[in-house]
Amino acid sequence: MYSKAFVQLAMATLSCSQRELAVRLGVSPTQISKWKSDEHMSSEMEEKFRKIINIGDRDPSFVLLAGSLEQAIKWERLIHFLADLAQENAETGYDTYPLEDEMNLLCGTTFSVLEELGVVLPKEFPAELDFDYEDNDNEELWELIDLNSYSNLIYKIYDSLNNVYGFYAAYISELIDDEKLDLFDSPAANIEPCLMSLAACKIDEDSEFTPKIKEFRYRTKEEYKEWLTIVKDRAFRAGIPLKAELLDLVYASGDTLGQDAEAESMGINSSRLHPDIYMNELLTGMRIIHQVLPAIMKKLGIDEEFKLDTSELRLP
Repeated sequence: MYSKAFVQLAMATLSCSQRELAVRLGVSPTQISKWKSDEHMSSEMEEKFRKIINIGDRDPSFVLLAGSLEQAIKWERLIHFLADLAQENAETGYDTYPLEDEMNLLCGTTFSVLEELGVVLPKEFPAELDFDYEDNDNEELWELIDLNSYSNLIYKIYDSLNNVYGFYAAYISELIDDEKLDLFDSPAANIEPCLMSLAACKIDEDSEFTPKIKEFRYRTKEEYKEWLTIVKDRAFRAGIPLKAELLDLVYASGDTLGQDAEAESMGINSSRLHPDIYMNELLTGMRIIHQVLPAIMKKLGIDEEFKLDTSELRLP
């Protein structure tokens, strides 16, 4: 997962060549080349890399993007501070698990999303944000966070994540965990790990600071439409009622998602969408096929000669 980042970070941190790194690790230069191409790296070798570059359990991609371990530590402090602030202001009734960062993924995921948005990170950590956060009153903190483009954007994403994750926890997580739906081996398994990306799609942001945001939104939403459709289809086949329209996660605003999650957490969401409602979707699809198929057959010149053989059809 991190093979390429480990090699790049080690060479930069140790100021060594690929051959020198290979000698230091006791492997061949060819193996280093394979890792640079993101070939799988064993957990034992990952530990060896972590020790020689002294990054602890940090994401090497995050440290690499930050520019150095020193810069990464400063970003890490800011990111965790903003995550705590966002959690304090959450109103969904659900804990925003990614912001708790129990798996040490928050920093790497945040920087990955910023990179995909086209945000150019500064070479040095913003000096105006380099202070002891506990020694400043709230008013000063909010002003500094709001004025700095990076901290402002990160906080907006985390605030949006509260709502997005709340909706996920309220209406989707149980379906993902349901063994009958067998979703862990399907693309739908990406729904939870990528929620920060979806949260970033729902914020208002200056396109000059995030030049790739339009492409990012389109790609992310298309992926989520595919993943959520898989969940809906399997729930329908298993006869499991849905508590909300799952595609709202894609189309609804962050505020709406937060309100829907809060209603479920308080037990005042009485709606249950029975799988039978999806018959309307099936009928709509059949009508479209009924309208389009004759035109296609005519275009191919087989409309007059075609005869339907019903012998192999399953008729009641």
